[in-house]
Amino acid sequence: MSEVIVEVRPDGVATLTLAAPDRRNALTVDMADEMVAACDALDADERVGAVVVQAQGNVFCAGAHRAVLAAVAKDPASDESYRGLNRIYAAFTRVGRLAAPTIAAVRGPAVGAGMNLLLSTDLRLVAEDVRLSTGFLPLGAHPGGGHFTLLTRTAGREVAAGVGLFGAALTGREAVERGLAFASAPADEVEAEAIRLAGTVAKDPALARAAVRSFRLQAGPPGVGWDVGVQVEHAAQMWSFRRGPLGQA
Repeated sequence: MSEVIVEVRPDGVATLTLAAPDRRNALTVDMADEMVAACDALDADERVGAVVVQAQGNVFCAGAHRAVLAAVAKDPASDESYRGLNRIYAAFTRVGRLAAPTIAAVRGPAVGAGMNLLLSTDLRLVAEDVRLSTGFLPLGAHPGGGHFTLLTRTAGREVAAGVGLFGAALTGREAVERGLAFASAPADEVEAEAIRLAGTVAKDPALARAAVRSFRLQAGPPGVGWDVGVQVEHAAQMWSFRRGPLGQA
């Protein structure tokens, strides 16, 4: 069964749904590949004027699957490890390049690569009491995927330091207060509100795609581009995997 479900509504809003609730939507390499393919299909569909990224179950995304991280930790420099982790990165970097404007509808917790995924979108709507956490350092792992770039781009240096470096976890309300999310709502209203908001721009897909290209070029670029951030963090992340608890598993 597919672990990524795509639906396109008559109003031009598409939903991209993570559908592996049994493992808290943790990203495997195969699931990451499905996400890339889903994004390719959405870009090819000219009816799509906005995309809502959401998840089944009680967790938005628990990050990369532990089996993936453990395999990388055993031999970070191997070709298989390098390619496998890059395929995980591609799950959210491809979402970040979707042609249409994107909204993350976050009802449940997001950790690690799950944070990267929600940060890859253009806008975030979150449940009021949801828990958002980087989660890398408690695992003995350096962040990856351009995590610091994404945090800084979205909410500025102080939030990037507090969340990414010092490991602070935020509720949905706190995320809004600190500029990490646009709005919060009761958990059972988040996805409907995201679809409603997406519908305001999706009705003219060509204009929506043109507008978001301009937005991404101008909306607070970080000190380095995301693509550079991914590469800056990669070597340190591989080192941390090998020396830390994941490498001893």
